[in-house]
Amino acid sequence: MKYLIISFILVLAISACTNQHTQAQRILEPSWTTTQEIKRLYHKLGLKPHLKFHIFKKAVCGQRHLYFQNKRLLTIVDFTKPAYQKRLFIIDVVNKKLLYRTYVAHGLNSGNYSYATKFSNRNGSKMSSLGFYKTSETYRGKHGLSLKLDGLESGINDRARKRYIVMHGAKYVSARGVGRSWGCPAIPLHLTKSIIHLIKEGSCLFIYANDPLYLKQSRYLVSS
Repeated sequence: MKYLIISFILVLAISACTNQHTQAQRILEPSWTTTQEIKRLYHKLGLKPHLKFHIFKKAVCGQRHLYFQNKRLLTIVDFTKPAYQKRLFIIDVVNKKLLYRTYVAHGLNSGNYSYATKFSNRNGSKMSSLGFYKTSETYRGKHGLSLKLDGLESGINDRARKRYIVMHGAKYVSARGVGRSWGCPAIPLHLTKSIIHLIKEGSCLFIYANDPLYLKQSRYLVSS
């Protein structure tokens, strides 16, 4: 009985980052990713005025559940915020530092110039796709230095590479105003080189919005 009680307590301690699968299978996360520890990291980073805790928690738990070569860096795009606010966050979760907070564009057909409200995984949709991505290799294209992205969520963003959804710099993304892309998370030109070289080749990118379909379909989201 003593051992059963201890085991039960340990399960409770790590259940904050459980993941609901489509068949209601629960995935237990490492003990350090408990809600209290995530809250401490959240406050240490000074994110409270800029990013809601439940979004940060979803990002951290998803990053820990999925495999990334670079576990130190976590990039979050918060599409619950309007484009004229800084809604891209790059976080060093190991050294507990907020490295960047800047502007990012959403897709032309995802909404108006302010808010992204519609999302798609279809080719030619010119919409943003939500969910977890793994950053991949860099290349030089029509937008200059760009970063390829691999969508990790089947039916949600797994066509990102085929759709040429990449991170790139754009003149239309700045403090003066943010335009819309063809679905790419475009960032300010003056930060392109430093951001892309920082997060490339195996770190986590999480793009979030309060989209009912995504919240229902994703296998990697924890409850708020």
